[in-house]
Amino acid sequence: MNKATIGQSEKSENRVKSIIFHKEALGITAAVIVFCLVLWGLPQAFDGPPAKMIAICSTGIVLWITEAIPIGLTSVIMLVLMLVLNPVSIDVVYSGFSSSAVFLIIGGMILANAVNQTPLAKRFSYVILSKWGGSAKGLLASILLIPQIQAFFIPATAVRATLLLPISLNVLDTIGAKKDSPLRKMILLAVAFGGTISGTAVMTAAIGNVLTVGLVNQLLGMKITYFQWFLYSFPIWLLLIPGIWFVLLRSFPLKPDEKSFPHIQRHIQSKLHDFGRLSGEEIRCLVILTLTVTLWLTEPYHGLDPSIPALIGACLMTLPGIGCAKWKDVVNIDFNSILLLGATLSMGYALNKSEAASKIGDVIGMPWVISIMQHPILAVIFILIVTHIIHLLMSNVSTAVVTLIPIYISLSQTANINPVFICFIAAITCLHGYILVVETMPNIVVYSSGQITQKEFLKPGIYSTILMMVITILITLTWWTWIGLV
Repeated sequence: MNKATIGQSEKSENRVKSIIFHKEALGITAAVIVFCLVLWGLPQAFDGPPAKMIAICSTGIVLWITEAIPIGLTSVIMLVLMLVLNPVSIDVVYSGFSSSAVFLIIGGMILANAVNQTPLAKRFSYVILSKWGGSAKGLLASILLIPQIQAFFIPATAVRATLLLPISLNVLDTIGAKKDSPLRKMILLAVAFGGTISGTAVMTAAIGNVLTVGLVNQLLGMKITYFQWFLYSFPIWLLLIPGIWFVLLRSFPLKPDEKSFPHIQRHIQSKLHDFGRLSGEEIRCLVILTLTVTLWLTEPYHGLDPSIPALIGACLMTLPGIGCAKWKDVVNIDFNSILLLGATLSMGYALNKSEAASKIGDVIGMPWVISIMQHPILAVIFILIVTHIIHLLMSNVSTAVVTLIPIYISLSQTANINPVFICFIAAITCLHGYILVVETMPNIVVYSSGQITQKEFLKPGIYSTILMMVITILITLTWWTWIGLV
């Protein structure tokens, strides 16, 4: 490499560092300005703990949106601000970390790591691909279905997308799909959108679901079980899978030579043959997963909080002679997510205890808003539109949930409408982000492959968002009315 090339490389590296530095500086500066404006600029009715709590939350939102600093560090800063400014007691500040939701996620992460120590997840992926992967329509359906099955035993949307992405890229390369071909774009978006859909029906499959259940339990004293969540959401889930399949097919018209590739099934069968017979570790893993999911589904009968089966499963997965993984290999979990969940739960509790949420509810609870909230269909449409707009502005799902749920609880109580119904719709809406890359982790994982752009998310993303809203309204008129949720 000559000196000119080295010099050019150093200049490019310095330019990237400069851009990152300015982005971080801008984000931190914006957070400080917002903190000061909110703390000292709110009306007198908000003086004291409510003003402090709203200022802290606003600061966290800015830092999470701009990603000026890591999400885990932002979470710790939020805790420190609550401890120093003292809008609520220290018990409330730390209460998020004593929530069962945190231990549910910890147990789920350990379960996911244990599963990934075996070839079980990849084996299932190739089994599905071997059945329907010989055509574009079948391949698209397979890519959408795989994360739905994974959702029952791999609790993080990002992990599911990360596992599926390399398999999908390998299949596309074997087919010979060009980098800018409609087929490649369609399948990559299927990885992203399929990962998002997979968090719908399984309570433990998305951190926003767990966060919502924790907030509803703490703020209202009402419990949403694993089975209830599935009961409420499975019609949306079942309708979205073929719906998104159709949207993606229509968004990316294929040439005749891209519609069928029977040779790919031979490649997949070869990959599947390489796995051999189910190993002892895989069998034990499958038995433990089946036990864990069964305990989750039968919660109404035994009353065990979902965190308990998750921790039981985590223990069994790593017990010598019983499990399929070693403890040291599964405890390397993402503490950024743990800090984010604990801190956002604490912020949600503090918004309620400091009366900030009720004061915000009073401000936005104008007569016309309350009138809308008192009519179930109008309430659903209102929540869907407002939540989608907020989620577009506030890309982090956990941040959107912890900001909106306490406010929606206050509004629903004023309107005398079932708060569980409103919170559930808000949680589902926060989960389904299709338009912007930053709205969900599966989107980000797929975008990070460098093989798809933000522009290519827009058209199918808008169609998918409209589809999700129409399906939710339809389910409100039918299923939720029949089972008494509305």
